[in-house]
Amino acid sequence: MIEKKKNKKELELQQQLDELTADLQRTRADFENYRKRSELDKKASIELGKTGTILKLLPVIDNIERAITYTPEELKDNKWVQSVAGLTKNLEKSLEGMGLKRIDAAAGAKFDPDLHEAIQFDEDATGENEVIAEEMQAGYTLNDRPIRHAMVKVTRQ
Repeated sequence: MIEKKKNKKELELQQQLDELTADLQRTRADFENYRKRSELDKKASIELGKTGTILKLLPVIDNIERAITYTPEELKDNKWVQSVAGLTKNLEKSLEGMGLKRIDAAAGAKFDPDLHEAIQFDEDATGENEVIAEEMQAGYTLNDRPIRHAMVKVTRQ
């Protein structure tokens, strides 16, 4: 009789131990999932902040490039004008270090709707392949994900 009670008590203790072990394993798994999710959220927040900052800088680069494009011929050799042009290159190089790349939108390049936004289309052109006729505004990718599509004029060849 005492042995039955002892076995019953051992069985109850073993059952309780099994339940607590299972609870601990679930808690550990939940914590590991939480840690992984928190890490992903942290990376996503950093990426979102980086994207927002870069998007605010892109119009500055655009304006400097426009100013350089429309520099009068008599000022093209001016050291100040050349230093402003160098400023744009330095800024782009710094942004490249953060994973920013300019989208290829040179004339003759294949039109890709995932990277380019056609804002003009040459309706008179004939041919099967859509190619870029002119880049109107530069586009950029951040870590191989487009953050601003290149605005282009498209024609057919």
